[in-house]
Amino acid sequence: MPRIAGVNIPTEKRVEIALQYIYGIGPAKAKQICKALKFKDSLRAKDLTDADVINISNYIEENFKVEGDVRREVQMNIKRLQDAKAYRGIRHRNRLPVRGQRTQTNARTRKGKRVVVAGSASKGK
Repeated sequence: MPRIAGVNIPTEKRVEIALQYIYGIGPAKAKQICKALKFKDSLRAKDLTDADVINISNYIEENFKVEGDVRREVQMNIKRLQDAKAYRGIRHRNRLPVRGQRTQTNARTRKGKRVVVAGSASKGK
């Protein structure tokens, strides 16, 4: 199993898809990497030689921020919003949706499991 940027990439997938398992590399960057290193579209990750893996690692290191650097940058941006007491920072702190989604009926992923408050369900009816 090839290890690139501290991540074990899946061996059975095409290289272009397998590279997307690295945090910070999406479809466009994966395609750019494969094009720059002149890989065939059908090449699987298990068919990469050690030299190919080293070339991919070097290319990624020189051209992109990945894994820890990107995660750290995202966390710093969130912390900056919270410190400035911006609306988005407050939403992050309260673990509510940040981008304007409704919360009355949805947002279960962000809010967590429903909490039943006594007497509130039957009021007003």
